[in-house]
Amino acid sequence: MAALRRLRQCASSGMTVSHLHTSSCALAKQHYKMLVVGGGTGGISMAARMKRMLGAENVAVVESNETHYYQPIWTLVGAGAKTLTSSGRSTASVMPSGVKWVKSKVEEINPGTNTVRLDDGNEISYEYLIVALGLQIHFEKIKGLPEGFEHSKIGSNYSIETVEKTWKALQDFKEGNAVFSFPNTPVKCAGAPQKIMYLSDAYLRKTGKREKANVIYNTSLPVLFGVKKYADTLWEIVKQRDLQVNLRHNLIEVRADKREAVFENLDKPGETKVLEYEMLHVTPPMGPNLVVKGSLLADAGGWLDVNKDNLQHNRYPNVFGIGDCTNLPTSKTGAAVAAQTAILNRTISKVLKNEKPDKKYDGYTSCPLVTSYNTVVLAEFDYSGQPLETFPINQAKERRLMYFMKADVMPHLYWHGLLRGFWGGPGPYRKLLHLGMK
Repeated sequence: MAALRRLRQCASSGMTVSHLHTSSCALAKQHYKMLVVGGGTGGISMAARMKRMLGAENVAVVESNETHYYQPIWTLVGAGAKTLTSSGRSTASVMPSGVKWVKSKVEEINPGTNTVRLDDGNEISYEYLIVALGLQIHFEKIKGLPEGFEHSKIGSNYSIETVEKTWKALQDFKEGNAVFSFPNTPVKCAGAPQKIMYLSDAYLRKTGKREKANVIYNTSLPVLFGVKKYADTLWEIVKQRDLQVNLRHNLIEVRADKREAVFENLDKPGETKVLEYEMLHVTPPMGPNLVVKGSLLADAGGWLDVNKDNLQHNRYPNVFGIGDCTNLPTSKTGAAVAAQTAILNRTISKVLKNEKPDKKYDGYTSCPLVTSYNTVVLAEFDYSGQPLETFPINQAKERRLMYFMKADVMPHLYWHGLLRGFWGGPGPYRKLLHLGMK
């Protein structure tokens, strides 16, 4: 029940914490040249870079969580290919040494006074601010959730409390409908809702249960994937594996006691369809971080309003943003954050010298589309949705090498490269390839 109570709270995508570093009370009235709010991927990566640029004593990170998670691996955790424990490490182990860590939650950002108010009432002032607060997940916007997770047969790879429930539901599957949803909101890692469908299909085939299963993917989107080159491949996979895809269908209610999922037809307002399920994977609605949304830093939609080229705030030049909390018009992925780190680092270095930022972020993002327990279609593209590929091969094809990169290489680079500020930049896979050729 404690886990479900936590689910009822709006959870941000940044996660971290530890047993040392300074408490917020001790830092009450202190000032920092660079304050980073949020200790997820973007926050820790930029803190490491700012430490080298400004000196550790001039940098502080505000983050309340005790563990930092590598969330991209949760797709494989939900399919039983990785363990949940392998996805997390203490924040102490990833926080840049010497950087002040404020173990607290941000309550309010006041860009007019250059201050951040914490949940204990204390304030920290800054000269420059990096906002890396992630986004919010909203299970509660689906009727019947999150309390529905108390029942079996239902899980979600988007929460620490529910990802193992996905694997349990898959293992317990006997016969009937295996249903997978994609909400009518922006989401982080937009490929993940269908990755677990492909993995579930593979598992059911491996265990001899596929003939008794109807695998159904209901997505609110009008397309299977936003980039045609990769969507064409995915449609072929869907056809070959007899997967049912229903476009423009949005999950609005879960009747967990009856094992029923209710979907609305977005093209026919008022029309709903009830599906019985033997297994249900829920991708929750998501939205702007509530602290950002309630501040002067937000755009009309509640997202951090930054320049899409250099990640500097459009109205407050001493404020910068990175990752899922921003209004950058690209898919919200870890690879996008990796690409953004080098651009933002360059932008800040120029601003500190009173010079104009000279590097532009092209919107690079990547989605390793896991299509089985040993294959991946590596989608890489830019703001315009045009492929921006790393390797001299057709990346729209399923490949074992790309699965190895997703499952084994990328986690290593994440913990030992990106979070330490030594890896990433425009086309992070491209940088990896270049490193391998040296």
